[in-house]
Amino acid sequence: MLDKNALDTLFTSARTHSAWLNQPVSDELCQQIYELAKWGATSANCSPARIVFVKSAEQKALLSECMAPGNQEKTTKAPVTAIIAMDMKFYEQLPKLFPHADAKSWFVGNQPNIDATAFRNSSLQGAYFMLAARALGLDCGPMSGFDGDKVNAAFFADTSHKVNFICNLGYGDASGLFQRSPRLSFDEACRIV
Repeated sequence: MLDKNALDTLFTSARTHSAWLNQPVSDELCQQIYELAKWGATSANCSPARIVFVKSAEQKALLSECMAPGNQEKTTKAPVTAIIAMDMKFYEQLPKLFPHADAKSWFVGNQPNIDATAFRNSSLQGAYFMLAARALGLDCGPMSGFDGDKVNAAFFADTSHKVNFICNLGYGDASGLFQRSPRLSFDEACRIV
C-alpha cells in the first residue's frame, strides 16, 4: 500500500494547474512519463493512445490557435503541452500487443467498436499519463476547450490519429489556484448492489 504522501501527490493534494513556474521540463522527463504510463491496463492491451509533447514556441503558437480563448494563454505559458490522441487504427498493433487471440478481427470493419474502444482506452491512458506525471513531480492541467478539427489538421494530418484531450505539464504556480472545489460523496456517486 502506498503511504499518505504518495496518495497526496497522486490524488488528494493534486490540483489542476493553469499557471506555471518558469521551469523547463526535459525531454527525458517526457520520456519517463510515457515509460511509466504505458503499463496501465487497457482492454486487450490495445493501447490506442498516441502523445505529442508540444514544447517549441512555433508549435505552441500553432496549438494556441486551436484552443478556446480561455485556454490559449495557459497553453502557451506551460513548459509542455501534451496532446493525448487516439490511433483509430490501433487494432493493427494487436497481433503484437495481444498475441493470445485474433483480436484484430474484433475491430476490422466494425467502426462503432473501433470508435468506442479507441476513445475509452485512450482516455484511460490519458489518466495514467497524468498520474505518471504527478508521480514524477510534475503538475497537470487537462483541458477539453479546443477545436478538435483544427488540432487534427495541425498535428495529425495524413495519420490515423485524432485528438482526445490536451494536458499542460510543468511545475504549477500555486498562487494561480482557485480554492479547492468539492467532490461528490460516496453516497451521491456510488451504489453497492
